[in-house]
Amino acid sequence: MDLPFTHKPGRRERHLRRGHENPLFEWPPREVAPEDLLAAQKADHEEMEIFRESFRTLVQKAVDLEPNAGSETVLGLKEELEKHYEQACGLPEDQEQEKDAIRKLIALIMQAVRKSADNDPLAHRELQEEEQARAIHFRLLEQPLVADILHPETPIEPDELAPALLNATPEQVDAVLEIFDSDHLTLLVRQGEDLLVRLEGKGVDTTQARRRLALIQEAATLRVKLRTTGRSG
Repeated sequence: MDLPFTHKPGRRERHLRRGHENPLFEWPPREVAPEDLLAAQKADHEEMEIFRESFRTLVQKAVDLEPNAGSETVLGLKEELEKHYEQACGLPEDQEQEKDAIRKLIALIMQAVRKSADNDPLAHRELQEEEQARAIHFRLLEQPLVADILHPETPIEPDELAPALLNATPEQVDAVLEIFDSDHLTLLVRQGEDLLVRLEGKGVDTTQARRRLALIQEAATLRVKLRTTGRSG
């Protein structure tokens, strides 16, 4: 069935699309019901409208910020901006303008924070490490699967994580591999292998999924090796 999936969906619709007629998620493959798709699109759109109103309020708060505002107020504003960036990555349509504005506001805040640190080398080093971590986090969030996994209300159930990874693009797989530790990756390899063996027994072509599983296996093996080397050292 051809369903009216949108070009830039939100997290709920994205996940429905992953599972639509996909044997990795259910056997026999299940079609998404039109009413379920409509409900997901409606919820995604409503979330986007709430976000945009909240974002406008947040920007106004940043504009009205007093030059001598205390560090608690400034850092609280930065945290709100970071949360809005994360949320924007899960929304439908194009949120690049909002995300760009958030990045610029955070940069201004960090500039003021660095200035207040004066000549404290430890503080400057910690701020630099924080900015590097945030840059990595924002980069990973550009991959839809990462944004959906990390969302506080993720649509991906625990038993759907392996199917989602085996169905993802190599770029999305690489990004997801950065957010899981070796134990979690090892578990995903085991779950993925069990799933593919079952599907292969039913005659399903798992060639592409096998390639994704190999990427996960390679990352899991490397993480275990590094962890073991670190302990022995």
